[in-house]
Amino acid sequence: MPGTITLVVLALLLLFVVVVIVRTIRIVPQQTAVIIERLGSYARTLDDGMHILVPFIDKPRATIDLREQVVTFPPQPVITSDNLVVSIDTVIYYTVTDAKSAVYEIANFIQGIEQLTVTTLRNVIGSLDLEQTLTSRDQINAQLRGVLDQETGRWGIRVNRVELKAIDPPHSVQDSMEKQMRAERDRRAAILTAEGVKQSAILTAEGEKQAQILRAEGSAQARVLEAQGQARAIQQVFDAIHRGKPTQKLLAYQYLQVLPQLARGDANKMWIIPSEVTDALRGISSALGGQPPVGGDDGDEAWVDPGDVADAFQAPMLPDPAEALAEAKHQVEATTAEAGEHHI
Repeated sequence: MPGTITLVVLALLLLFVVVVIVRTIRIVPQQTAVIIERLGSYARTLDDGMHILVPFIDKPRATIDLREQVVTFPPQPVITSDNLVVSIDTVIYYTVTDAKSAVYEIANFIQGIEQLTVTTLRNVIGSLDLEQTLTSRDQINAQLRGVLDQETGRWGIRVNRVELKAIDPPHSVQDSMEKQMRAERDRRAAILTAEGVKQSAILTAEGEKQAQILRAEGSAQARVLEAQGQARAIQQVFDAIHRGKPTQKLLAYQYLQVLPQLARGDANKMWIIPSEVTDALRGISSALGGQPPVGGDDGDEAWVDPGDVADAFQAPMLPDPAEALAEAKHQVEATTAEAGEHHI
C-alpha cells in the first residue's frame, strides 16, 4: 500500500513537471505573433523563435498571422446616383502590422473591415452613375483603399489593396446594354462596309480612268503611226510613179480599171464620173485610133502604137473604151439598184 501511494505521487510529480515545461517553453513559427498576458494584463508580444514563459502566470491570449491576408466579402447591393441598384463583390488584401492593436483595439477586425468596406463603398458609388461605376474601377479602388487604410490604422492593420471583383447591374439594364452594344457594333459594321464600297468604287473609277487614258494614248499613237505609214507609202508610190515617167494614156487606162471597184458596196447610192475620165478616154481613143493627141502640152508625148500599148500593159488585146465605160456604168446602176432594195 505505501509503495502504491509512492508511485502515484511520483507519477503526479512527473506529470506536473511535464506541464510546467510545456507552459514554460513557447516556440513561435515564422511570420506569427503571440500575445502574452500576465495575470490578465498584456505582458508582451512574442515574435518567431523560442521563448520562456512563467508557468501558470503568463498565458497566451491570441496568435496573429502576420502574412498578407485575403478576404472576400459577399455581394453588397449599392445604389448609384441614377437610382440603379448594382451588386458589388469586393476583395480586400490586408496585413496586420501591430498584433497588440489588432487584439485589443477591436473585438473582430475582419468584421470591422467588412462593415467599413460596405459603408465606404456605398458612399463612393452613391456619387457615381452606372456608366461611371462600370468604367471607374481604379478610381473606386483607390478611394476605398484610402478610407480603409486610414480607419484601420488604429487597429494595427494596413490595407494593401482593394479590388472590385464584380459589378452586376440589374438584368433589365444588362439587356439594354447588350442591345446598345449590338446596335453600336452593327453601326460600326455598316460604316466599315460603306467605307469599303466607297474605296472600291473610287479604285474602280481610277482604274477605268487610267485604262481609258491608256487606250486613248494607244489609239492616238496607232493613228499617228498609221498616218505616218500611209504618208511614207504614198510618198514612195509617188516617187516610183515619177521615176517611171508614166504617160497620160497609161494613167487613163489605170483609171478605167479602178472604176468598177469604186462602184462596189451597198452604201453607194450615186456614182459621179469625174470629167477627167472623159479626157482620159479621149486620149486613149486617139491613141488606139492611130491619131496623135491634139493640144498636148507635153512635147515628149507621141503617138503610141496599139500593139506597143498592149505589150506595155501585158495584155494581148485592149477592150474598147466605149464598151468598158458602158460596162462600168451598167455595174454602177446595178449596184445602186441593189443598194436601194436593201435600203427599203
